[in-house]
Order: sequence, then C-alpha cells, then structure tokens
Amino acid sequence: MLDRERSAISWIDFLWLAFLGGLALLPPLSEIHKQVIILAIVIFQFFEGRLISRLPKRGPAYSVAIKILLATLLLDHTGEMGINSNYYPIYFLPVVSAAVYFGPVATLAWTAITSLAYLSLLIPALQEYELDAAGASILTIRVLFFFIAGILVNRFVMENRRQVERLECLSEKLEETNQQLRRAEAEARRAERLAALGQLSAGLAHEIRNPLGVIKGSAEMLSRKVADSQPLVAELAGYISSEVNRLNALVVRFLDFARPSKLEVRPENIAEVVDRALESATAAFPNANVKVERRYDPALPEIPVDRQMCEQVFINLITNAFQAMEEKAEGSNGIPTGTLCLSIDREVSNGEPGVCVTVEDSGPGVPPELREQIFNPFFTSKKDGVGLGLSIVAKIVDDHRGRIRLDKDAAKGARFRVFFPQATSS
Repeated sequence: MLDRERSAISWIDFLWLAFLGGLALLPPLSEIHKQVIILAIVIFQFFEGRLISRLPKRGPAYSVAIKILLATLLLDHTGEMGINSNYYPIYFLPVVSAAVYFGPVATLAWTAITSLAYLSLLIPALQEYELDAAGASILTIRVLFFFIAGILVNRFVMENRRQVERLECLSEKLEETNQQLRRAEAEARRAERLAALGQLSAGLAHEIRNPLGVIKGSAEMLSRKVADSQPLVAELAGYISSEVNRLNALVVRFLDFARPSKLEVRPENIAEVVDRALESATAAFPNANVKVERRYDPALPEIPVDRQMCEQVFINLITNAFQAMEEKAEGSNGIPTGTLCLSIDREVSNGEPGVCVTVEDSGPGVPPELREQIFNPFFTSKKDGVGLGLSIVAKIVDDHRGRIRLDKDAAKGARFRVFFPQATSS
C-alpha cells in the first residue's frame, strides 16, 4: 500500500516536526545529548518518506528499526536511569509506524522488538537497584500499552486498506461497465443507422430495379435487330446490357443488406464453416502468396448458426484480408503477400459462453480515425468499393445475437474478432 505520495512533504509532517521540536525545548536544556537525538529523530522523520519511496520493500523495516534505535538512545541519555525516563512514550513512534506499514503479525513482531529494546534499559539499572513488584507492574503496563496501541492502529490501517481495495475493485468494475455501455451505445447507434439506411436502400433498390429491367430488355432487343445491319449499334447495346447486369448485381447487394434475414439455424462446427469460407475466398486469388495459419481449439462446441450466412461473414472478412495484403504488396505486382491467421477459441462474452473466431492479416491495418466507421453502410476506402461488405457482415452477426469488433491492440495489420453465443437467447 506504499506509494509515491510518501516521498512528498505534507502539512502533517510539519506538525510532527513541531511536536518533536517541543520535546527538544523542554527543560533541562543543558542536556545536549537529548537535543541532538531529538534533532536526529526530527531529521529522520522529515526524510522518512523518501527512504520508503526509494526502498519500497525494505524501507519500512529500516524506518522502524532506526526509530527503535533513536528512541533507545534518547531514553539512555535522559534521566538518571534510562528505564525511568519520562521520554519512554517515544517508543510509540516505532510501534505506530510498524502498525501503519505492516500487517497484524509483523506489527506484533515489531512491537515485541520495541518492548525488548525498552526493557534492555533495565539491565544496567538492576546492577544498582532491585526491581520490586510495583516497578515490574509499571513496566508491564507500559509494554502492554505498546501492544494495545500497535494493534489498535493496525486495525484501523487494515480496515482502511480493505476499503481502498474495495473502492479500487468497484472502480475497475465501473470502468468495465462504462466500456460495455459505450460499446452498447455504439452498437445501438449503428443498428439505428442500419435500420434507417436499410429501409432507404430497399425502397431505392425496388425503384431502380424496374427501370433496369426495361433498359436491359430494350438493349437486348435493339442488339438483335441491328446485329447484322449496324454492328456498332449492336456493340453499344451490348455495353448497355452488361452495365445493367452490373447495376443489377449492386441492387441485389442493396436488397441483401436491407431485407430481414431469415436464418435457418442449426448446430454447426464453426471450424468447418471457416475452412469452407477460406476455400471459397482464396479461389478468387489463385496467385496469392499468403501463408495461412490455423489455431483452432480442439474441443470446440457446436454453435447454432445459419451455415450459409456465416460462410458469407468469413468469406467477406478473408477477402478483405487478402485485398489488404494485396494493397500492401506493391513490389509484387499487386499479388497478396503476407500471413493470414485464423484462430477459433472458446470465450465468455458478457457472461455468455460461446466461440470467438479471429481473422488477422499482416496488411497495413486500419487507420485509427477510420476504426469507428468501417461498419457503417456505404463507407469504403477502396476505389471501386460500395461499402456494404462489412455492414452486411455486422448485420449477419447481429442477427445471430453475436458481436464483431476490430481490435485496437493489433501489432500490425487488422484483427477482427467475431463472437457467436453457444445458445441463442429466447
């Protein structure tokens, strides 16, 4: 429980110095040894915090031992016999210090050492005087008060430490709860945006699809009629038809994003789903020079998911990883080059057991300023991208009551974590 604050001088230290200075000014002032020893106690009390800050493990023991030594010297140089000195309460300094620095057992041990140091002053006194019953009773009372003071102070110190630990634990739980709340708020905002843009996309897609059908039919009819007489017109009509097909594919993606998912959930082996997605995604990059590392937990439970939808999730994530490594590999003619790591582990998220799939690449990574936007619909950093890939991934994961996030602590590249609960909530 010792910290850097002990190295700083506070007003309470000056209060200590004032009280100890008062002892030095009490008569008789002719006892120079008393003033010197009290001055030594004052100086040590002033620098005690620095000693403990520099030696946090051994410093407290050194401090208590030095105070016992100085207290013994003070009693030995005050009064006719040190054991009868009126300054014997100075031994409360090491006793209370031990109670503050250590636990109950160590406090008792240091109090016993302090008591033995005090009683050691009895040895020279017994050479000239006899210890009667009254004297023994007085010494016993003083020693018992040493122990009473030590245990009493230590009790309050230990209770204070427990309260501090409870507060620190509560603070950590509150911070964790706040982080979960912030994530929930971000997910809620994203869900609202997805819902609003989904409705807009659905309406626009349906409105666009009808004229596209008319344009395509007209272009095909025109191409057939002028195929022999006007080949240039037929070629241009073919361009129109192919572009309509491309637009129609884009409209289909809009509809996939907008329409409610109809999941066909059944227990599946996630490792098999990921391997199937990897096979499908890598087929689009036949010349890729990517090393694939698999780290699968051998005892994975089956997870209730829609197999086709989940394959789409991992196809999109793996495809993005290959494209990221393709962009990074400028010196290799745009061929994806690097390492793709796929990990599947058991995990408990928000108290819910499940499986976490990690897709990590060695590409350039996602800039910090874009991390909060990558799951937004129509946001993309690619020249020919539409910005729906990760949005659809997030939507599918949400429909499975799962969670997806982009890690911020990835050393290089991008690391996506997808969590699927082991049992769907009713």
